[in-house]
Amino acid sequence: MGYKVSREQIPWHPTIDVEKCTGCRTCYEFCPHGTYEWDEEKGRPVEKNPFNCVVGCSGCAPQCANEAIMFPPLSILKEYRT
Repeated sequence: MGYKVSREQIPWHPTIDVEKCTGCRTCYEFCPHGTYEWDEEKGRPVEKNPFNCVVGCSGCAPQCANEAIMFPPLSILKEYRT
């Protein structure tokens, strides 16, 4: 199954709740797609490359012990599928 729009038009990527994030690096180290970059100054990950995130993947979210990573509901993807 494909998508009828380009990846950049699909709003699927993580959002980090900075109030909950403790800077443990788990999401940063878990994601093999380079979605996150480490901000040394802030001591936490940032969603530097959101469109590197694989559409439908939310594998980093359950890795976060503080539940600081959120994704949109999967249901939004059906409007983009062909």
